[in-house]
Amino acid sequence: MQRLITILLLLFVVSGSFISQAFKPAPPKEKWKGATPITFTVPKGWPAPQYNFADNPLTKEGFELGKKLFYDGRLSKDGNFSCATCHQQFAAFSTIDHDLSHGFNNGLTTRNAPGLFNLAWQKDFMWDGGINHLDLQPLAPITSINEMGESLDSVLLKIKADKEYKKMFKAAFGNEVINTQKMTKALSQFILMMVSSNSKYDKVMRGEDTFNLPQRLGYQIFKTKCVSCHQEPLFTDYSFRNTGLPLNNHLKDFGRMKITGDSNDSLKFRVPSLRNVEFTFPYGHDGRFYDLDFVMLHYRSKVAKGPTTDSLVKNNIPISNFEIGQIKAFLYTLTDTSFLKDKRFATTGLAPQQPMHE
Repeated sequence: MQRLITILLLLFVVSGSFISQAFKPAPPKEKWKGATPITFTVPKGWPAPQYNFADNPLTKEGFELGKKLFYDGRLSKDGNFSCATCHQQFAAFSTIDHDLSHGFNNGLTTRNAPGLFNLAWQKDFMWDGGINHLDLQPLAPITSINEMGESLDSVLLKIKADKEYKKMFKAAFGNEVINTQKMTKALSQFILMMVSSNSKYDKVMRGEDTFNLPQRLGYQIFKTKCVSCHQEPLFTDYSFRNTGLPLNNHLKDFGRMKITGDSNDSLKFRVPSLRNVEFTFPYGHDGRFYDLDFVMLHYRSKVAKGPTTDSLVKNNIPISNFEIGQIKAFLYTLTDTSFLKDKRFATTGLAPQQPMHE
């Protein structure tokens, strides 16, 4: 599988510099002519996105195509598994209440499914950063035998046999040609619009709401003990760190080292965003923590010291039961209910005509 991903990366690597206007729809290239542009709005105070929108201008038609693909089980070998099977909207597009997700032929994934939101700001993907572009990311689950278990050739054959898809590809890209590049670009257009920026925390930052006392105290504690890795406003720094989780003897997953081959990267995994953390349980790359309390207790007293354990947690993080309660109160303010219920991303619903939030 790693060899396959490496080959795909070489074949599909995307070039082009990031420009300050990247979050505005670029003038459509010839093949996008006739499609309806969608504006991607960066929330106030947020950094510029990493995704190069000039190579894949967002359109209403591209979004609708990506949405159909996202919910289509035919992307899997037996037709039972779509992208949405493991990425459920009510769970911020993660797999709620499952450490690992179910896949083709009674298979299980080897890692916990992360939530899908704010991916325009992410430059590499997977828990180990093994994929370097959002347009490439869907290729891994589609072709993984324990996930969707399908070949790209077979997926394209099924899509090409669908008259509706032919119409949608033509509307989105100017002609009926269906290929892997267009398929993944359409999926990206749908996923890129999944911006979660309207939680209570965001409303407080915009001056539209206020924290209650536990939330305010939790925010203060958070900024003292958590923000080094979970930086505002995305609540991750996208780094890879060994946070002292002992090796899962069943999965034997050494994280980033699998990609780099560097022993200094042993047991390092991406720092996840804490946005919508209330609904993305269980936690950790292998979903070993079913409750935030267990996460807090790990950092308080159970960090495993090893040669690559991050210095920020190596000696544990002193945190009292009272502080745990206040931090949790703050973390729940990161829940964006408007995102979890946004009909634009549901199985049925309209494509966006306006940006999500200013």
